[in-house]
Amino acid sequence: MNPLLFGLFAFLMLAFGVSVVVNRNPVASALSLVVSFLCLAALYVGLDAYLIASVQVVVYAGAVMVLFLFIIMLLDLKEEQRRKFNKLAVGGGALVALVFAAQVFGVLAKFPKGNQPFPTLKLPPGETLNDIQKVGDAMFSQHVLPLQIVGVLILVATIGVIVISKRELK
Repeated sequence: MNPLLFGLFAFLMLAFGVSVVVNRNPVASALSLVVSFLCLAALYVGLDAYLIASVQVVVYAGAVMVLFLFIIMLLDLKEEQRRKFNKLAVGGGALVALVFAAQVFGVLAKFPKGNQPFPTLKLPPGETLNDIQKVGDAMFSQHVLPLQIVGVLILVATIGVIVISKRELK
C-alpha cells in the first residue's frame, strides 16, 4: 500500500475514533464509529486482506452499527449533559484500573504458554486450505494473544454499554 494512503487512512481512523469518545451526541458518535470502521477496512485492503476487509464492512459497519443505532433510538438517549467529576470516583477508578493491569501482566508473566501459538494444522499431502481456513489457522496459531485481548475488550465494551444505558432513579 502506498505509505501516503496508509497514513491518510490511519489518521482518519484515529481521528474518527477520538470523535466517537468526544461526541456527546450518541448518534453522531455511532456514525463516527462507522467511518472509523470503513477506514480500518481500507487499511485491510491495503494489506491484501480482502476477506477481513469485507467482513469488517458487512459485519461491523453494517450489522453491528445498525444494532447500535436501533438501541440508541429505542432508549431515546439525549445529548449528554456536562457534569462535574467526582475526584474520589476518578481516583478510585484509576486505582482499580492500575490494579487490574498489574494483575493481567502478573498472570501473563507467570504463564509462559500464553505466548506460544497453537500447534499448526497438519494436512495430508496434496490438500490445501481455502482462504477462510487460512485466516482461521493464522488467527489461532500466530495471533492468539491479540485475539484474546480483543475478546476482553468486547466484554468491557458490553459492560460499559450496560452501565451507560442504565437509567438513574429520581
